[in-house]
Amino acid sequence: MKKISLAFAFMGIVGGSSHAQEIKFEEYDLPNGLHVILHQDHTAPVVVTSVMYHVGAKDEQPDRTGFAHFFEHLLFEGTKNIDRGEWFKIVSSNGGKNNANTSDDRTYYYEVFPSNNLQTGLWMESERMLHPIINQIGVDTQNEVVKEEKRLRIDNQPYGNILKAVKQNMFKNHPYRWTTIGEMEHLDAAKLDEFLAFFDKFYVPNNAVLVVAGDFQTDQAKKWIAEYFSEVKKGAPVVKKQYEEAPITKEIHASWEDPNVQIPMVITAYRTPSMKTREARVLDMISSILSGGKSSRLYKKLVDTEKKALEVAALNFSQEDYGTYLIYALPVGETPTQDLVDGISSEIKRLQTDLISEREYQKLLNQFENQFVNANSNVEGVAHSLATYYQLYGDVNLINTEIDIYRSITREEIRDAAKKYLNDNQRLVLQYEPEKTSTK
Repeated sequence: MKKISLAFAFMGIVGGSSHAQEIKFEEYDLPNGLHVILHQDHTAPVVVTSVMYHVGAKDEQPDRTGFAHFFEHLLFEGTKNIDRGEWFKIVSSNGGKNNANTSDDRTYYYEVFPSNNLQTGLWMESERMLHPIINQIGVDTQNEVVKEEKRLRIDNQPYGNILKAVKQNMFKNHPYRWTTIGEMEHLDAAKLDEFLAFFDKFYVPNNAVLVVAGDFQTDQAKKWIAEYFSEVKKGAPVVKKQYEEAPITKEIHASWEDPNVQIPMVITAYRTPSMKTREARVLDMISSILSGGKSSRLYKKLVDTEKKALEVAALNFSQEDYGTYLIYALPVGETPTQDLVDGISSEIKRLQTDLISEREYQKLLNQFENQFVNANSNVEGVAHSLATYYQLYGDVNLINTEIDIYRSITREEIRDAAKKYLNDNQRLVLQYEPEKTSTK
């Protein structure tokens, strides 16, 4: 779980220093299946209202990718009681802010208001769920918005298509093989009825969790939640399809050309288990050992000592069904990228052979303690964690206990996870290169 630059910067976690405190919460279900989590924190007059739907890019069809991300935008268009274009005006005029984000596994919407506007936040999220306006005008408008986002953040961004290049080689059956933003021709081809059907299937109370976190009174919050959300009808049960990938047993070689880059990059990628597993958390720790700052193993070897790399980083990209472990490096000058691959392999083999030192182990535990606490250092972070632990992990109390899992991981487990998942015959080696100039 490392903060890295370039195409993966958005996946970073910022470290801090503090001590974990128990986060108290209450949870219950409405008759329509909406799960509700309440967390009181009176330290500041702020309240967060958020809804996480268990729908992401993996719930799309291969010829209709990008739907979940599209709905992240579309559901701000307006509702029966919120005119088109008024959503953000209502939020800002009430002293609030709001946003949304989508992954392969879920979609998350949230508002942050002064605590005296809790009712407004709950009303707005119920409006989004109960009767949004989904029409051709909104679809056409947001189609252009998404296209512009893709142009700016991916197509015209150096190294912007790394994740796409990796995913399409790592997965053959699972929908993780496509990107969250999807393909624009799929959105262009989709009819209005398809968008309406997607909403009716996934954006239902029994596929969602509502979190209220911050400065509020529980009895009043429950009253408003019942008033605004009980009217929403329960949807049909959302059955998640299961996909299984055959193990990678032979090194995969692939390449990708990018007109926006001048320096080539090499990526090694390994398929890893679900983020819900203990081993996924062990791999998080391995990422820190390999690339957690300038004192990390890969940085010291390839950047400082051998001066072969401009930059190197490792990331355990954990997801609900599978994970992808990525290591990337940028060469110095004319350094062959194979030298970087060999350097990565040698450091992994060292992890597979020798236990990390006690000093390195204690430093690692301190890093994860800081990261865990920092992620829940304000009500926005707490609200997101509560929703995630419920929706993707099925255990809300992980907000208090997951750090104990990290603390209990041993040096032997770190060695064994590296031996199990990070072998040369289990990886993709991707050459991400500048676009070659064609000659006639």
